[in-house]
Amino acid sequence: MSENTICIVPCGSKKIWDKEPEIGPTMAKNVYIGSFAGKCREYAEKFYPESWCILSAKYGFLFPEDIVPGPYNVSFNNKKSNPISLDELKAADSTQKLYKYDDIVVLGGKNYTKMVNDIFTDKHIYNPLSKCKGMGFMMQELNEAIKRNVPL
Repeated sequence: MSENTICIVPCGSKKIWDKEPEIGPTMAKNVYIGSFAGKCREYAEKFYPESWCILSAKYGFLFPEDIVPGPYNVSFNNKKSNPISLDELKAADSTQKLYKYDDIVVLGGKNYTKMVNDIFTDKHIYNPLSKCKGMGFMMQELNEAIKRNVPL
């Protein structure tokens, strides 16, 4: 990986508004409170503190300080929820900001990695969790990396 690397983490269905419904607009880094999304964020903050973002099914790429206006329930795995399309993602301003990076680290499952590969066809994309068979194993890998202070 070069110094010109960004880490992309997944969003998640569990959001801050599930716990605090009245909180209102919130910075993206504080929105996704599920255990997997939280662990991915912790990993990204530790190893890529200045260059990480979240891939949201509703908003596309969100940077940590971006404001999410309120609750929503959109999933890439549920087409009826009307997730952002690949074409919309490719055209988004937030996506354009990612073109300055040479290397992209994606944390998440096969669907996330495929989407990122489909968008950034000319980048080096690395998914350190690709060999994991399920979320439990992914969490274990992330926990170990954070504990050892060694990126995957």
